[in-house]
Amino acid sequence: MLTAVIVDDEPKAIQSLNWELSNFDQQIKVVNTFTNPDQALEYLKDNVPDCLFLDIQMPTMDGFQFLQKLDNKNIAVIITTAYNEYAIKALKNDAIDYLLKPIDTDDLSLTVEKIKRFKKTFSADVIEDILINFTNNNSKKKITINTDGKLLFLNVDDILFAESDGNYSTIYMTDKQKILVTKKLKEVNLLLPEHLFFRIHNSYIVNLSKIKEFIKTEGYVIMESNHKIPVARQRKSEFLEKL
Repeated sequence: MLTAVIVDDEPKAIQSLNWELSNFDQQIKVVNTFTNPDQALEYLKDNVPDCLFLDIQMPTMDGFQFLQKLDNKNIAVIITTAYNEYAIKALKNDAIDYLLKPIDTDDLSLTVEKIKRFKKTFSADVIEDILINFTNNNSKKKITINTDGKLLFLNVDDILFAESDGNYSTIYMTDKQKILVTKKLKEVNLLLPEHLFFRIHNSYIVNLSKIKEFIKTEGYVIMESNHKIPVARQRKSEFLEKL
């Protein structure tokens, strides 16, 4: 059952929306209503409904000012107003939907479905973040990478090096597998244990234990896979200290 809060300075508008939502009483329940936006903000500090039906034009604080003050951004926000000129601004403020008053039952039905999708997506993202953070913070032997709609648990000992590709990175494994990830190299670097990996160049992070040779005269290393990787001149001294 979805939970909802309504914020609107007009009691009749709240009553009307409440009545419309009663048509979906098996799917959504209104847990509180407010005509005073400040009181609503106080309530939402300690209570997190699944969705918030928010009026735009209120005398003491408009809906967009309300959203700026809202601490919890994980609530599905639905803008309700009698004026259609706010539609684009509503979506830019991360509202998931926009309902014109008087609210149509068919439009509200579509909104309820959007709230369900938002809740499902958010829940999946939270679980994924928890899993990634737990693995990366509590294991020195594995890191978690999100790629191609799945989570990969990689043994750090099996990683040869990582290469930058703009906003992406490619991780090279000892089994010759290449893994493309939607992370910049600096983000990948944060996942890897410092004592094992070193950013040898703006475009490369290497597993220090997988270096086979360092050619000083030409300034590059040879990995166990025979890949040649350049050593940035300004990082040479720190690199030698790491070795």
